[in-house]
Amino acid sequence: MIETRRRQIEVAASELFRSQGYAATSVRDIARALDLQGASLYSHVASKEDVLFAIVDRAASRFEDALRAAEAAADANAVGPLERLASIVRAHATLVAREPELASVFATEWRHLGGERRSSILARRDAYEGRLRAVIADGMATGDLAMTDPAIAAAFLLSALNGIAGWFRPDGRLSAEDLADRYADLAVRALAT
Repeated sequence: MIETRRRQIEVAASELFRSQGYAATSVRDIARALDLQGASLYSHVASKEDVLFAIVDRAASRFEDALRAAEAAADANAVGPLERLASIVRAHATLVAREPELASVFATEWRHLGGERRSSILARRDAYEGRLRAVIADGMATGDLAMTDPAIAAAFLLSALNGIAGWFRPDGRLSAEDLADRYADLAVRALAT
């Protein structure tokens, strides 16, 4: 159950931004999806960009939390670079598969944010990617991962992972967890020596 009207607005907007894109979605479209008058929507949000920022900010936090949990589990189990990479890929893939609207908006629509908001999200995205690059570089240093450009390898993985939102169906033949396991296996096989 969605707790607040603000959250309902974010969920409806996520679905619209994913299907139509941010630029093609109007405040009136969001209000219509919730059976509200456009003016009523403004009693809950200041602007369409505020809604986008709330969605993207929440998504960034969810990805950061998933990454921290995967890293903490890898640290607790003292696993090597291959298992660490698999754990991170598994966490990212699971989140995208479970929340495709949120992940899709985060991956594609953040560019519509202005000024400081855009800079803030870009810095968080860069930091996330930087942590993935570091895992890849560590794996290269130990000889577990093939020598490659960590930036390109990270971009390759994140592109594949974020693409899940465009095709994965929860009612399909794989669960989110099964899909995540397969992506982790593919990632390790693609980058392992």
